[in-house]
Amino acid sequence: MELKARKDMDPKFQWDLSAIFKDQEAWEAAYAEAEAAVSKIAPLKGTLGQSAEALKAGLDLVSEVSEKIEKVYSYAFLTQAGDNGDAAAQTMQARAVSLYVKMSTALSFLDPEILSIDADKLDSWMKAPEMEIYRFTVENTTRARAHTLDEKGETMLAMLGDAANIPSDSFDMLESVDMTFPTIKDEEGNDVTLTHGNFSVYRESKSQEVRKAAFEQYFGEFKKYIHTFAAMYSGSVKLDSFFADVRGHESACHAALFGGNVPVAVYDSLIKAVHDSLPSMRRYIELRKKVLGLDEVNMYDLYNPLVASVDYKMPFEEGKALVKKALKPLGEEYQSLLDRAFTEGWIDVYENKGKTTGAFSSGVFGVHPYVLLNYTDTLDDAFTLAHELGHAMHSYFSDRTQPYINHDYRIMVAEVASTVNEVLLTKYLLKTETDPEKRAYVLNHFLEGFRTTLYRQTLFAEFERKAHDLYKAGTPLTADLLNATYRELNELYYEGAKVNELQDIEWARIPHFYRAFYVYQYATGFSSAVAIAKSILEGGNAENYLRFLTTGGSDYPMEELKIAGVDLSDPATVSSALEVFDDAVKELESILVK
Repeated sequence: MELKARKDMDPKFQWDLSAIFKDQEAWEAAYAEAEAAVSKIAPLKGTLGQSAEALKAGLDLVSEVSEKIEKVYSYAFLTQAGDNGDAAAQTMQARAVSLYVKMSTALSFLDPEILSIDADKLDSWMKAPEMEIYRFTVENTTRARAHTLDEKGETMLAMLGDAANIPSDSFDMLESVDMTFPTIKDEEGNDVTLTHGNFSVYRESKSQEVRKAAFEQYFGEFKKYIHTFAAMYSGSVKLDSFFADVRGHESACHAALFGGNVPVAVYDSLIKAVHDSLPSMRRYIELRKKVLGLDEVNMYDLYNPLVASVDYKMPFEEGKALVKKALKPLGEEYQSLLDRAFTEGWIDVYENKGKTTGAFSSGVFGVHPYVLLNYTDTLDDAFTLAHELGHAMHSYFSDRTQPYINHDYRIMVAEVASTVNEVLLTKYLLKTETDPEKRAYVLNHFLEGFRTTLYRQTLFAEFERKAHDLYKAGTPLTADLLNATYRELNELYYEGAKVNELQDIEWARIPHFYRAFYVYQYATGFSSAVAIAKSILEGGNAENYLRFLTTGGSDYPMEELKIAGVDLSDPATVSSALEVFDDAVKELESILVK
């Protein structure tokens, strides 16, 4: 069935952007105002060190300009997300991005100038009550003093910025534009052309023949260019190491984690905890082998549902009701905010022609968050709704509580609220669902969240660490070496499954590797969320968790998580989450084997 144009969709199921700006005319006026505000930044240069009052006035202006531009950008971004084919929306988005770049360029002097202020003098200024709003921002800037070069050095590194993006840009062009994929036969015997988008669909097919064909044809294309991918990734690793060395960090991993003030010990203990729990993964693979009736489990047999026959329909109205019931432990205010999200135009529900695929949540400071869905009336869609509402409520509580300068939370905690909601929904379904097949379906969904987030992202994290360590030791990162390194990890993490030769090159398709030491945060975030949900359900009190949601970016992620009762410096945090995985494997085993 052909998709409807956006203008033909029921407005009842579309978000209402008039809460940001009444119409495009109002947006144009705000754009002009924001553009004029950017011009006020340049005169600040050279004034910040004159006095505490001058520093505060400068930071006040920067915050004000940033807030104006973010609002302008959000409206344009969300308008285009609703219909990417809308030429007017494309133009708005391009103009908003250009304005962001203009502001960033104008602000390039800010951090170096703050760092040029005498440390003792700056410290005394920041003790004044009126400077409290900027305490964390300035503290975070000055923390980097030891790793900041002089003005000439910083200018040279900034000039290198565009060139440093070449490995990532080259990956994007090769993987997203130049590469094409062959056709395979689907379950009905029709010829279908593989794409990045539909590969995951055919990888989950109930037909092993379709899964195998999708796997071999998709990864076969990457194999054709494997030496090029190795050269690009090697270039990215070299640049990571160069920037770390120039700034005086012990390693690229230390440099990457420095931004969030995360000890490398947290990274290493995550890997160790997952290694210790690998017998549970082995048990899950053996269960998969038994239930699917396979002689051996190939890597392309890891994604298809174990309970594919369950017809778990979930229309949007039922999905909303289910999510509300599942999230009841989070309290009355949270429930009332869910009602607002459902009735005040926060959510864009159904797919239309040109709409951005997938799902996301986008906070708009001073207004409220917005959620994009492409709802298709399945239980998975209800999980997506719960997930995105977790992001939305995190944004709502942070925006309401924090000043603009501190409202935006960091990536390390970004997936916590969303995953807490998914875990609470899972636990609610397991508590209320009596049908064995449906319970098995929910457990399978839960376990796949663990496997693809906690285990798989940790495998990725370990690969990154090994690749950077190999380069640092003087070993050239050839395609053969990277393949062998990735194979060893797959054989370790998925012991009991057959690791195909083509699986060795999966590293070549992971875009996150060009933003080094980033993916581990998915695993720590998932672990944190499991621990928080368990605490809420067992303790019957979400007060500390709700207080965590208000912190935004006012402190370092690990300190914020401690408010919710999670200490990532304690290896037990990840270990206890993995015990939940083991319990779920045993329960699924008891249902399916029976």
